[in-house]
Amino acid sequence: MELGIDLGTANTVVADVRRGILFDEPTIMLLQPGRARRERVLAVGREAAELLGRAPSGYTAVRPLHDGVVTDLETTRTYLRAVLHQAGRRAWGLPVRAVVGVPVGSTALEHRALLEAAEEAGIRPVTALDESVAGAVGCGIDPLDRRVHMVVDIGGGTAEAAAFCFGGVLAHRTSKLAGDEMTLAVARYVREERQVHIGELEAEDLKIRSGTEVDGPLVVQGRDAGTGRPRLVTVQAGEVVDALRPITDEIVRTLAACLDDLAPQAIADVMAEGVLVFGGASQVQGLPQELERSLGLPVKLAEDPLTCVAEGAARALRNRRLLSAYSRS
Repeated sequence: MELGIDLGTANTVVADVRRGILFDEPTIMLLQPGRARRERVLAVGREAAELLGRAPSGYTAVRPLHDGVVTDLETTRTYLRAVLHQAGRRAWGLPVRAVVGVPVGSTALEHRALLEAAEEAGIRPVTALDESVAGAVGCGIDPLDRRVHMVVDIGGGTAEAAAFCFGGVLAHRTSKLAGDEMTLAVARYVREERQVHIGELEAEDLKIRSGTEVDGPLVVQGRDAGTGRPRLVTVQAGEVVDALRPITDEIVRTLAACLDDLAPQAIADVMAEGVLVFGGASQVQGLPQELERSLGLPVKLAEDPLTCVAEGAARALRNRRLLSAYSRS
């Protein structure tokens, strides 16, 4: 198997060079207590996410990554093994080689930890590639071009802007505020303005729907803060956008600073090409437009913003010049 893996804080996507997307589910795993202090994987991905807040006492829901980097090697290794199983490794019985996306702002120690977890999960050889570069490849951009390209990747754990040309990253900025903080902001708004507690899944769903159902009221179910009873409330999409604005404004300010490190000719290239935006949180209503206003440059949303990093990483497997230039291994 030849795979591109986008192991994100919020979502994991696995793409195969020939068969396309094999896995596209939340980055979460549910563990069940076992013998000899060992825990076994009960569910992974969407199945695990659906059990958040519903699983019996003693069951543990874990996220292998925080802010885009590995927090525990053993947990990440276990999660990757489960993902490979879901993606069909056992059925095909083939060795696995892969390119794994890493945040462009991650340290050598952080991306080495991810590579070690991948190798221990049975992926050999494994190569680390900046997610910004992988996403660009997935959208049809050639990072070996002699023209400067700029992309913005807004995921669950981090938001990053990167400009690259001819095999090297010229400038980048990273914000630790991203999709997860947006979800928390939505839950906080509903609690403070409607006096209703909602779960993580409901807040995430409300955030997504505010970007697609912009005309009508959005209905969400939660627990009344006063009585503790179930309660339905309605929220307008515009309210959600306003609740997210402090987060999105700070993201935009941080990423816009990437332009400060570019030479005039590089900025001229970006003006001509425009800025490409992808990542799960890039679909929040009004965010691409706010980026465009702040950057003063044309901004376009990728056709497949959720999967282009994994698809680009898979394509990079067969481009030795690209991996030689941008590899983080």
